[in-house]
Amino acid sequence: MNCAIKTARVIDVHAHVVLARTIGAAGVFGPYIGTNEDGSPYFQVGESYRLNGVRYVGSPFMEAELRLARMAERGIDYQVLSPNPLTYLHFIPAKDAARYCQVHNDALAEVVRAHPERLGGLAALPIQSPDAAAEELQRAVKELGLLGAAFGTDAPNPLDAPCMDRLYEKASALGVPLFIHPGPAGIDGPAGDPALKRFELDIIAGFAAQETLAIATLIFGGVLDRHPKLDICISHGGGATALLIGRMARAARLRHWSPAALRPDGAFEERARRLWLDVHVEHPAAIELLSSVVGRDHLVYGTNFAGWDEPTAGKPSNVEARHGNVPDFLAGNARQLLASRHNPITQLAV
Repeated sequence: MNCAIKTARVIDVHAHVVLARTIGAAGVFGPYIGTNEDGSPYFQVGESYRLNGVRYVGSPFMEAELRLARMAERGIDYQVLSPNPLTYLHFIPAKDAARYCQVHNDALAEVVRAHPERLGGLAALPIQSPDAAAEELQRAVKELGLLGAAFGTDAPNPLDAPCMDRLYEKASALGVPLFIHPGPAGIDGPAGDPALKRFELDIIAGFAAQETLAIATLIFGGVLDRHPKLDICISHGGGATALLIGRMARAARLRHWSPAALRPDGAFEERARRLWLDVHVEHPAAIELLSSVVGRDHLVYGTNFAGWDEPTAGKPSNVEARHGNVPDFLAGNARQLLASRHNPITQLAV
């Protein structure tokens, strides 16, 4: 059993990784890394999506030693690495996605094995094929020792589609969590709302909308009722859920399409409390606000490590601004979320 994670005071569950071995692993879909004529870096997926100005090579995203040094600087004891949302590749052919995810997860497992006292990993999944996703989750957990899986809010199959039950059954049987995080629309799938292309609103506001829709879909669509042992964590505090839960609960009680199981008072809220939320939101009262939705025991710490909105070194994060430090209970919650009930490799003490 990993002694470091048992004693870690700060566990970061929201940290993306870019792996050198995955460059070009999806064939014509990339991803590609290159340099523009002006010397600035770019990261490209497929023929049309290009992220300019973000340097992955020589950064904590790709260099484990740089990541570990930055973690020490930020006071993060243990970090759970998840796929880069730009490379979910949920809309490409399933065979290409499955091959890419295998390469990704093999490479991620190597990074984690090299630094087991500081790093864990969540597998990438070919979510467009729930059967293939379930198989890859089994391999990633049982053979590679990864802690669970992460995928996007937007995919060909809605989160409550019957075909997705295969994946949820597998995660429940393995006792591992699924981390659901948005990706910008239009990378390899539908373009999405053009209004969100201005001012990077797809990231600033669109992500929150996707997370809120994900939670509504999981509850209204009966996923949590069909899979009572399933653990799902939603990024960025679940988007706008904390503000809209009263409205969603009222709809559950009153609207004609609402399932009978959600009509009793408190039924919607009860299911919301089964979800896990990371507290990577900007308002310093995040813990109190989110505690009212899912309860304090279902909150975990997250940073979007090395991303544009990562807490700045030397300045308090949203949580620290309110509490003076990162509360110990968040690490205890993370240990509970990440503790596999069936895989000795990943069993953690709470």
